[in-house]
Amino acid sequence: MQSVPSRRQVIADDIRTEISTGRIKTGERLPSEAQLASRYAVSTPTLRSALAVLQSEGLVEKIHGKGNFVRYPRRRITYIGGACTLRTEPSPESALRVSIRTTHLQAHGQLIGLLGVSATSSLTELLCLSYEGQSPHSFARIYVPRDLSPADVPTESHGYEGVEAKLAELRPPLAEVRERVSARPPTPEEAATLRISSAMAVLAVTRLAADHTGRVVEAALLVLPGDRADALFTTHHMTHERTSGE
Repeated sequence: MQSVPSRRQVIADDIRTEISTGRIKTGERLPSEAQLASRYAVSTPTLRSALAVLQSEGLVEKIHGKGNFVRYPRRRITYIGGACTLRTEPSPESALRVSIRTTHLQAHGQLIGLLGVSATSSLTELLCLSYEGQSPHSFARIYVPRDLSPADVPTESHGYEGVEAKLAELRPPLAEVRERVSARPPTPEEAATLRISSAMAVLAVTRLAADHTGRVVEAALLVLPGDRADALFTTHHMTHERTSGE
């Protein structure tokens, strides 16, 4: 016996069809939640549940104070393990724009364990939020000891490569990079910042870089939306040929 679709499914299917057929265009604001609830003759919680389905699929994003909008297609992100870089799909449009906010602080909470420092240690945090057009794409929190913090970090960069290049100016040669990748639900702050559903998983990367003395010279916490992120790790195997003496 075939089950009857719930009102939530019916509403989500209807709005999804309007988006796929172009009746509601990319970047366009959907009618208000009150208007949609009235159109479908449902309660506001039921309507929001239907919108949450579309948000989890990446079709709709909710912008606080403005409403629900049809999302522009986002370029996929590939985190390159070992190379410590993010690679995005080519686009005829401009490169990703990264907004950078620099804050000086003392080590606290998990930072003490990550960097192996005391609670009185001085650190610099670089909060990097990338944008594709006006929409947030991904973000990272990068922590370095204060003595390795560049004095002239820009407030904006084209891609994360510019941020890494600036940090490398004072950083000693790296001897080890450790990376931990996990999939998890976003925190409320992450969901709001990236404008994604709390039901959508994020790819969380914790990267620790140490010099030849074992000192952690950089700790990076990256958060990538799960609907457009991959992680790539490549292992190169050396082939040793045996030679026999005469």
